[in-house]
Amino acid sequence: MVAAWFYNPDSSDDQRDLHQFEPNQPVSLAELEKIGVFYKRIDVSEPDHMDHVEALCAERNYKNRDIITISPEKLENYEQKLKIFFSEHLHEDEEIRFIKEGSGYFDVRNNEDRWIRIAVSVSDLLIVPAGIYHRFTLDTSNYIQAMRLFKEDPKWTPINRSGETDANPYRVDYLQTLATGA
Repeated sequence: MVAAWFYNPDSSDDQRDLHQFEPNQPVSLAELEKIGVFYKRIDVSEPDHMDHVEALCAERNYKNRDIITISPEKLENYEQKLKIFFSEHLHEDEEIRFIKEGSGYFDVRNNEDRWIRIAVSVSDLLIVPAGIYHRFTLDTSNYIQAMRLFKEDPKWTPINRSGETDANPYRVDYLQTLATGA
């Protein structure tokens, strides 16, 4: 089961650490849903788990997929890529990840611009909406394998946060969705 909490930037210099406040400030799935983050558990040990993935793909119109493995041994330019993934950015499409092995963290901004850290591990499926500021990092295990799902051709184009990205049409649409509670 996924866990989420408000991110404490002062707790460690290592982005892969928990970064929890003392005491922890948990964030519920209902709170994540309010900012458009969708979570589903699909048990990879079940023989029919891919049927559930296929049903979600049909429901949300995902046509393509690939597998990404992030670890020092498996990803070329690992340290550089991890820094890129951890740069605050948005996408003009949903970011969908189904965790097949390992674990890591997605950090997302809430409507008050605070970071929420979401711990993902095996069997977690997370959908981060288009237009939300977010970032990703591994945890201290330094390993994750995830299926990435796409509506069109596989692409991963981050748009790093700046004054200009606040005017991005996908960002504007996302903020309007939050404001109307849709």
